[in-house]
Amino acid sequence: MSKEQLDFILKISAENPPPANATPPQLREWFEAINAQTPIADGAMIETISVGPCPAELIRLPGGDESRLVIYYHGGGFLFGSPRSHRTVATHLAKASGATVLSVDYRLAPEHPAPTAHDDSYAAYLWALEHGYAPASVVLSGDSAGGNLALAVAVRARDSGVRLPACLVLMSPALDLASEGESHRTMADAPLVNRELMGLFNMVYVGAGDLRSPKVTPFYGDVSGLPPVLVHVGSWELLRDDSVTIAARINASGGSAELKVWEGMCHSWQLFAPMLEEGMASIQEAGDFVRRHAA
Repeated sequence: MSKEQLDFILKISAENPPPANATPPQLREWFEAINAQTPIADGAMIETISVGPCPAELIRLPGGDESRLVIYYHGGGFLFGSPRSHRTVATHLAKASGATVLSVDYRLAPEHPAPTAHDDSYAAYLWALEHGYAPASVVLSGDSAGGNLALAVAVRARDSGVRLPACLVLMSPALDLASEGESHRTMADAPLVNRELMGLFNMVYVGAGDLRSPKVTPFYGDVSGLPPVLVHVGSWELLRDDSVTIAARINASGGSAELKVWEGMCHSWQLFAPMLEEGMASIQEAGDFVRRHAA
């Protein structure tokens, strides 16, 4: 049933491609529209707040533990996406984890090129610590470009002597911006994110800069000394080996990374929850991981 569900979802996506020669605002409008109708968790209460240089959505569910906070960074290649487009993932993650979720509306490229998104994301973590959240009760999470941001924030906190969060949850993280992994060749035409789209994302965010710089990705640097990490990725992804490699590097450095490759799933399939069984299952496993590690 789930394979049929995914095929149907991808068919609908293929029938609603991004507009040709679109400007960044037009791409954002298209992305928001295709995600607008996906159901969010029942009872979710959403409040817009400021977290330093950018706004964010604070998401609570009845009975949730407000002392625990999951900071969520949305995907979209640093070009599009928002807390609104990713409410399905963020609200169901709040439900699954029993925690409050802070979904960060970091500034987007090309208007705000690298390292703006990374700076905004780090500022959101500092905001949480300054507003009374204990590091052991904070989780960093994100999908695609947001997975890059979550990991980068943890690395930056470690290097800056700032106390680290309880754990990280990465969903299809976009890390290997230089496209050195095998899946960047063998899965170049994978659905939703292909080689051409990754090139666009790199161009608008990094431009002529260094794709291996720690200012735009933590992938090529030191990943030792991090808290426990959960990594979910689909087998049908251009970015599959980003996840496989980062998990291996974290474990080789003495850390703890749990990797799960979801057979047959495409990039950021959690966006299709609850219409896709594996989407909800991935979010539930992420919630369970948060419950185990966040105080």
